[in-house]
Amino acid sequence: MMWRLLLIYSLCVVFQPAHSYVEDYYCGEHNCYDLLEVTRDATKQDIKRAFRAIASKTHPDKFQDPEEKKVAEERFRQLSTAYDILRDDEAREDYDYMLDNPDQFYRNVYRAWRRRMAPRVDVRIVLAVTITVISLIQYYNGWTKYDEAIKYFAVVPKYRIQAVELAKREGLLITDKKRLKGMTKDQVKEQEEKVIRQVIERKMDIRGVYAKPTYKDILWVQLVFLPYWIMQYICWYVRWVWKFWIMKEEYGPEEKMYIIRKFMGLSHGQFENLEDSVKDDYMKQELWMRENYDAWKAERDAELKIKLAQSGRYKSYRRYLKNNGPGRMYFDDS
Repeated sequence: MMWRLLLIYSLCVVFQPAHSYVEDYYCGEHNCYDLLEVTRDATKQDIKRAFRAIASKTHPDKFQDPEEKKVAEERFRQLSTAYDILRDDEAREDYDYMLDNPDQFYRNVYRAWRRRMAPRVDVRIVLAVTITVISLIQYYNGWTKYDEAIKYFAVVPKYRIQAVELAKREGLLITDKKRLKGMTKDQVKEQEEKVIRQVIERKMDIRGVYAKPTYKDILWVQLVFLPYWIMQYICWYVRWVWKFWIMKEEYGPEEKMYIIRKFMGLSHGQFENLEDSVKDDYMKQELWMRENYDAWKAERDAELKIKLAQSGRYKSYRRYLKNNGPGRMYFDDS
């Protein structure tokens, strides 16, 4: 494969065209400035006036003879091409580059082709549309996850019973048969599900990935507030260094929770998803102190090893590794 690429490159270098113009993209073998009888320092207004002056004299409608008219049409086409190139800043820049670097034929072809074929769309518009689409997807996905969590709590008996009791206590759930008179079973069930969902939405503390989406979860908002959040983090970090590293002050509850979360390697969402009782237990064990955390982790790892050793599935897995090796795979149809 490599020798083929080298061969193609060698052929391109050896058989590089000697002429400096790029056909079909600019003015061919003619000089665009010479066609309009202007210099390279000419302004857009100079180019416009020159084109009008020459075009008024050489316009095909001024000739009656077929041969002369045909020559005038070709001449007018060349003038129009030259005018279109020189009045456009990007096209004129590429053309000037070709005049200054006639030996870079393939580069000039690429620049001319890129200018003609590339879509003329503002990059800012593309970025704005992309960010908007991502923001909409984020928002929709957040509400979908939240709806899944509500449906899950409404189905699990443990949470459903709690929601029903709260609804009855608050008088939201209709239990009087007189008030239910005239309603079908489906209507009663639908109303009950609606009430249970409302209670779950108000009472259940849903955190993490399935939490109720807020404006801070949208990419547009995150980008807008990013400079503010960066400055906020810098201020927080400077305060942390000054307060706890230099002044040696004691940690507060929030700082202790932050240190514990960092020791455990959990994200903010994962840590917030833990039960409050678990967090209280971490605080009681003073896990923000490194030695306490190391001892706690060693104890947890030992407990996990004991559970795995007593697990039948884990024992089966270890026997498999012992007999077959970790990288061996085979088909057994017995």
